[in-house]
Amino acid sequence: MTGNQSFPSGTSPHDPVVTSPYTDQAAKKSARPWYRKKRFILPTGVLALFVAAGIAGGGGDVPETEAAPQGTSVASPSTAQPTADIGAEASARAERKAQESAQAEAEAEAAKKADAEAKAEADAQASQEAEAKAEAEAEAEAQAAEEAAAGTVSQQNALRSAENYLDFTAFSRPGLIDQLEFEGYSTADATWAVDRLTVDWKEQAVKSAANYLDFTSFSRQGLIDQLVFEGFTAEQATYGVDQTGL
Repeated sequence: MTGNQSFPSGTSPHDPVVTSPYTDQAAKKSARPWYRKKRFILPTGVLALFVAAGIAGGGGDVPETEAAPQGTSVASPSTAQPTADIGAEASARAERKAQESAQAEAEAEAAKKADAEAKAEADAQASQEAEAKAEAEAEAEAQAAEEAAAGTVSQQNALRSAENYLDFTAFSRPGLIDQLEFEGYSTADATWAVDRLTVDWKEQAVKSAANYLDFTSFSRQGLIDQLVFEGFTAEQATYGVDQTGL
């Protein structure tokens, strides 16, 4: 046998080995592997127990995450997306509202301008119509005046008759109208004709007074009364008699 081998003290390799139950038991203990021995089994069991307890105790805990740097917010996609959509929708609503307000303001301004233009056009048209009406009325009045001045055929005839009577003898204004009416002219035509004459009725009174004196004799007052009876005014009659020298 090779190698170092130990023998009990006081024995030699050649001495017979004495065995006993105790020596056999000791030999068996020495022959067991190290990991089968109690002093190794106990610590190993305790270690396994601690490991199991650690696993059981920490199974329900959520591992702590590393804290985000202060001042930096980490938004999850599910939260950031709805926020962005809400902001975009609000911006779109504000833009639509601004556009609608601008459109309404523009329409109101256009309507106001159209009303002002329509009013100005209506006023201008009314002014033109008023001017045209006034011109038409003025023309009608002028034409009527011209026609009135010219007179009707009957009036023109009455005018010529009046002129002829005055060429023949003296008349007062009422006396000449009565003479034309006696000839068959209407009062209106006779008056129209006499009023168109250019006559000095005081001079007609002078002529009439002279004619009466040529025919017969009169006192001053009697001749004045006769001229008044012929249609002269008292003033005209007095003037006519005065011119005769009575």
